[in-house]
Amino acid sequence: MKTKFLLDESQMPKYWYNLQADFPEPLPAVLHPGTQQPVGPSDLEPLFPEALIEQEVTTEREVEIPEPVRDVYQLWRPAPLYRAHRLERALGTPAKIFYKYEGVSPAGSHKPNTAIPQAFYNQQAGIRTLTTETGAGQWGTSLSFAGSLFDIDVTVFQVRVSYNQKPYRRAVMETYGAKCVPSPSELTEFGRKVLAENPDHTGSLGIAISEAVELAVQDPNTKYALGSVLNHVLLHQTVIGLEAMQQMEMADCWPDVIVGCTGGGSNFAGIAFPFMGHALRGGEKSRIVAVEPSACPTLTRGKYAYDFGDTAHMTPLTKMHTLGSGFTPPGFHAGGLRYHGMAPMVSHAKELGLFDAVSYTQRECFEAGVLFARNEGIVPAPEANHAVKGAIDEALRCKREGKEEVILFNLCGHGHFDMAAYTSYFAGELSDHEYDEQELAMALSGLPSVGA
Repeated sequence: MKTKFLLDESQMPKYWYNLQADFPEPLPAVLHPGTQQPVGPSDLEPLFPEALIEQEVTTEREVEIPEPVRDVYQLWRPAPLYRAHRLERALGTPAKIFYKYEGVSPAGSHKPNTAIPQAFYNQQAGIRTLTTETGAGQWGTSLSFAGSLFDIDVTVFQVRVSYNQKPYRRAVMETYGAKCVPSPSELTEFGRKVLAENPDHTGSLGIAISEAVELAVQDPNTKYALGSVLNHVLLHQTVIGLEAMQQMEMADCWPDVIVGCTGGGSNFAGIAFPFMGHALRGGEKSRIVAVEPSACPTLTRGKYAYDFGDTAHMTPLTKMHTLGSGFTPPGFHAGGLRYHGMAPMVSHAKELGLFDAVSYTQRECFEAGVLFARNEGIVPAPEANHAVKGAIDEALRCKREGKEEVILFNLCGHGHFDMAAYTSYFAGELSDHEYDEQELAMALSGLPSVGA
């Protein structure tokens, strides 16, 4: 029984795939918060280099991957596809389970897929400093790694609860030469404002984004980099799904079901968008499932509306599934999924009915991750546990229904820096955080008013 499906480096995709080319309805415009008119390139210039702005707005189906980026990708790409034979036997399912493993990257997750091109394009534009935010630290680690390769100084604002939970992520960032700051911080005007109101604030990705953006717009030699949500970030991640399509053909299978965890939407888009586009162009259709934490249920409880991407309201308005930019999720361990909004392209695909969304609690996701680790050997990151849980539930459905379906999920990162969370789980100290319904109602009531 074949377990690994490996591509040669020469088979690595030469182009990223853009789902915007195949959407049956165009993506709603990004709006300037002051004028509520569609933003132009000049509105984004303080934050991003021209090449990334072009990728943000393009509707071309394919965007060429620059050779220097492909050269770095070859440190870990193409990433392996595995058949989970042992997990299948443990579950007693007739389903065939495959997983694309992104934990083989130097940073341990899918995030370098976009960190590398973002650093490359900024270097080409003469930028010497980047600011960013991070939750669990996978994105901050990845951009720190990319900065070290392209000689760019990186400042990372890490959500305070994750900064305290995951000290070794911080150590890796510093090893790569980055500066890691707990957010909210005293470094920015907005951070100081948040701390003045609540000195013990646990932080949120929305606040950390505000701090990073504030520093970037103050200095013309500094740009901002984002690890999820934006169109160009999702574009870069499609190397995952493009490789997986080739590997599924090697396995002589095609997925009936595709599962990915969702926070901001980047790893989910990476695995799912190429398959969505394949179906929209008349190819075989797969049922696609997005899995999110029940403590931050953007897709299953959020409202599809225009909102700010950050808490200080410094970003443009994008139409997305949102819990409200003022919403602070509870401090559960899947820090990379603690974001109030969902990527506009993912949100648009949800509105078009291109995938389903489900949510799970923290403990049931860790239970699934432990079962996976004890059979397949890889300890998943807390974020990836959500995809594992979704895949296991689909496999158990196949068992109940007697269906021999093919399930593909994205194991977007390993959990080697998240062992404190597993320690808490085994000690029975991991709780299923509930978000505050009143806070959610208040955050949604504060959504910006946008005219039709």
